Amino acid sequence: MTLKDIVPWRWGGLRHWDEEDRPYESFLREMDSLHKEMDRLFEDFWKGSGTHTFMTRPLRHGDLTPRVDETEDENAFHVKVELPGMDQDDVDVTLSGGVLIIRGEKKREEEEKGKGYYRSERSFGSFRRSLPIPVDVDESKIEAKFEKGILYIELPKTEEAQKKVKHISIQAA
Repeated sequence: MTLKDIVPWRWGGLRHWDEEDRPYESFLREMDSLHKEMDRLFEDFWKGSGTHTFMTRPLRHGDLTPRVDETEDENAFHVKVELPGMDQDDVDVTLSGGVLIIRGEKKREEEEKGKGYYRSERSFGSFRRSLPIPVDVDESKIEAKFEKGILYIELPKTEEAQKKVKHISIQAA
């Protein structure tokens, strides 16, 4: 028995199959179909809904996913939300049950008239982001500012939380 006789599918023509005698071809077709379906599922997932674990609902057509950066220093937690093309009036920030909720809706209408043509475009989208607030935040001192399409939210730490920070020295082993 040679290697050509035990190879189940064609590798560079090592074995020549008859048209009716292809036992693994249907299996390979099914595996290829499964692979394509899994690729499609992951592609759909990364295009929108699952990129952020704190999304409260799946994305629908027209929804936005603004970029959120969260940082921390000794005095406060800082949240930066990128909202290009939006105004301060398009955004709503609320605090409820230890959760900071940022909502917004973007609407854009554009019309252009010229000799022999008329162009009208509309786009819209909405978002809602829910961010859990650490217990160590003084909720009465939270501030939000909107500047050039970026929302800045400062969440000051309580005095107790600031005192809890202890720097630990690192020694060589």
